[in-house]
Amino acid sequence: MEIDLERANQQAIEKIQGGNPILKGIGIAGEVVPGMDEKLILHAGPPVDWENMSGPTRGAVIGALIYEGLAAGATEAEELAASGEIKFEPWHEHNGVGPMAGVATSSMPVWIVENTQFNTEAYCTFNEGLGKVLRYGAYAPEVIDHLKWMETELAPILKETLANLDKPLNLKSLIAEALEMGDETHNRNRAATSLLYRKLTPALLETSFKTEQKKQVLEFIDSNDHFFLNLSMPAAKAMIMAAENIDGCSIVTTVARNGTETGIRVSGLGDRWFTAPAPVPEGLLFSGYSKEDSCADIGDSTITETVGLGAFSMAASPAIVKFVGGSVEDAFNFTRKMYEICDAESENFKVAPLDFRGAPTGINLLKICELGITPQINTGIAHKDPGIGQIGAGLVQAPMECFEKALEAFVEKYAE
Repeated sequence: MEIDLERANQQAIEKIQGGNPILKGIGIAGEVVPGMDEKLILHAGPPVDWENMSGPTRGAVIGALIYEGLAAGATEAEELAASGEIKFEPWHEHNGVGPMAGVATSSMPVWIVENTQFNTEAYCTFNEGLGKVLRYGAYAPEVIDHLKWMETELAPILKETLANLDKPLNLKSLIAEALEMGDETHNRNRAATSLLYRKLTPALLETSFKTEQKKQVLEFIDSNDHFFLNLSMPAAKAMIMAAENIDGCSIVTTVARNGTETGIRVSGLGDRWFTAPAPVPEGLLFSGYSKEDSCADIGDSTITETVGLGAFSMAASPAIVKFVGGSVEDAFNFTRKMYEICDAESENFKVAPLDFRGAPTGINLLKICELGITPQINTGIAHKDPGIGQIGAGLVQAPMECFEKALEAFVEKYAE
């Protein structure tokens, strides 16, 4: 097939640069997520079946089935998951993203983010906080109770809050401001969450709910520095979706992990996944844990890297090394290295410590394979066993094998 690679890639870059993600609202997954139903569980990363799921993903599935009332306890949930009655599909195949295990079910509330420039819409569940939470594979009764509170109180209050705003929140501008305040909006969202808190609080106070309910919501957001992560992810997804399915385009549109495999997708190769075993991150672990306890890399949060955020903008967030490990110089070097495999510098997201240079944007499959440099990722670390939860945070690189497989398919499809 004859292609104009440069033109195709430029088209993708223009769509990424021109995206305008806004916070459209809040819905229930079963009502707004395309293809969602009561017997479907969405997960992070490329496709995986129950038998091959990592511990955290299994734990999150167990918790999700209990949360939905489809199982009374862990044993019953495992039997149901293995029965074939429950379907498992990637969030990415339903226009959404999920952090870590990324598990979502039909009753869960989701953010709805719209890219108004290109009419794409993306979804993500709410962030539960750190530690012993569903997305890290925990499913204790308090985890389920917290999810129910999010469904019955947090979501309705925030939905009415958004309705009280004069206009929808522009997530692109909020992310850009947070970067200048020291976030990279993947593993550091302190500034972004604070900015969101400031924008929502006046409207939240005007809602019809009881004072104590409103106080609980504000205290939860204030105590959860990662609350904005579940908005930066669908914002990035809504932006990159506009660059998908462009003939002849070698821009990477998905990098995702499920704790078993890392998978990528490339614009010119459509929805096809290219996978390799997921590596285990190196990082800072909580007291009492070692690398042997760590699950392999997991989560859809690497969607942020595809638009220049996360590890690609670590130079904007040198304090991130206190959470994921490494040195301040490492943070600068990671960003500098990522320019080598990208086709552009972001017009929207600027790296202040690099004299406001635009963040590296538009990951090019061909450059990765030519230079032997794969995308840098910063990430949370879950325990390898189900039911335990988060044990740290760290750094990892996407495996080259994914990109080599994609290159082979790209050449096969487009070589004359």
